[in-house]
Amino acid sequence: MGKRAKGNPLWTRDFTIITVGSIVSMFGNSMTGFAMSLMVLDYTGSTMLYAIYLSMYTIPQLLAPIVSGAILDRFSRKKMIYSLDFAMAGLYLFVALMLKSGWFNFAAFALFTFIVGCVNSTYMVAYDSFYPLLITEGNYSKAYSIASVLETFATFMVPVATFFYGKIGIAPLLMINAVCFFAAAVLETRIGAKEEYIDRQKRAIAGESASKISRVLMDIREGFEYLLSERGLLAIAVYFLFSSMAGGAASVICLPYYRDHYIYGEYVYMGVFGMSFVGRGVTGLFHYMFKIPEKYKFRIAIAVYVIIGLFEGMYLFVPFQFAMFLAFIVGVGGVTSYTIRISSTQSYVPDEKKGRFNGAFQVLSTTGTLIAELAAGAMTVAMSGRAVLFLFEMLSVIAAVVVIGGNKRFVEKIYNRNM
Repeated sequence: MGKRAKGNPLWTRDFTIITVGSIVSMFGNSMTGFAMSLMVLDYTGSTMLYAIYLSMYTIPQLLAPIVSGAILDRFSRKKMIYSLDFAMAGLYLFVALMLKSGWFNFAAFALFTFIVGCVNSTYMVAYDSFYPLLITEGNYSKAYSIASVLETFATFMVPVATFFYGKIGIAPLLMINAVCFFAAAVLETRIGAKEEYIDRQKRAIAGESASKISRVLMDIREGFEYLLSERGLLAIAVYFLFSSMAGGAASVICLPYYRDHYIYGEYVYMGVFGMSFVGRGVTGLFHYMFKIPEKYKFRIAIAVYVIIGLFEGMYLFVPFQFAMFLAFIVGVGGVTSYTIRISSTQSYVPDEKKGRFNGAFQVLSTTGTLIAELAAGAMTVAMSGRAVLFLFEMLSVIAAVVVIGGNKRFVEKIYNRNM
């Protein structure tokens, strides 16, 4: 990574606003997300129904990202971000009022989850494509290390959510989340960055006779064509499809497993995965202060991919105290791989193609998550949960060696760049 100019600070007005807005919405969302999972498990008592609940959040992420990615390369990502945050505030307030009145129906709640999944998947493409525009030159790794630290700290609201879920129920937590989304949206309206890619795209299609729908379809096709034309980006995206499968299996299996095998299993679960977030937080601060030498990034990334798969596959086979240690190492590796991958790809992809690339990337990742959520839930009927998780994690290890290692020359070109 090249040296950062003294007059090129990271903490500009716009970057500060987007960071503060992220803090507010992340804390509210992380608190309610876990509480809703506990509510569904308490209500259904079924790992399979819990998997269906998770998949209802995941399914819309198969289509929404590619459509929104194409649209967001031609329209304002900033407006989309704050508009969707306002919409989420309204959605959570509505459901909170319904639950406060004593209403709960699994099918209706699954529908609410589906709508939230649609909104959130569109939001993530907009955010991932807009955020790098607010980073000054030479500050990509530092900026994304901040993002990973904030995401890590937000997860510490999980034990708070568990405590208050037991004391006051889910409805007040959803109301708090609605307030957080509203506050974040108000902050985001104050961002003043110019979205110059919009004018470039308008000039590029000037004189075209295609309808808006045809143009969106063409943009979707171009997004996948761009991904296919970049062998390094394609290898990264394919690996993360398998990595997301491992993550999807873990999300379905781990919480029910700990609740079934330990008294106060949700706290054991939080202890294990909390150590992962401690590792992420500590390492994120390290990446904020120090840079990884470019020539080592690829080797570090592939080593981390293998270690994460091996250690996560062992979680349910070892005493939870040792699992906490493994989770800490996974957290250290996870934030390292995230910082390398996101800063490298987002600086590599042109601004006018970021929406389509991020949409296509998210679709592949979501496909992996959805496949694993449904398959892992079904497989637990015939196999032990820990055996199912181990199989998915080993698949991710094989993908790291074959897909990333097999395309070393192309992936290395992206990861080992000066930014």
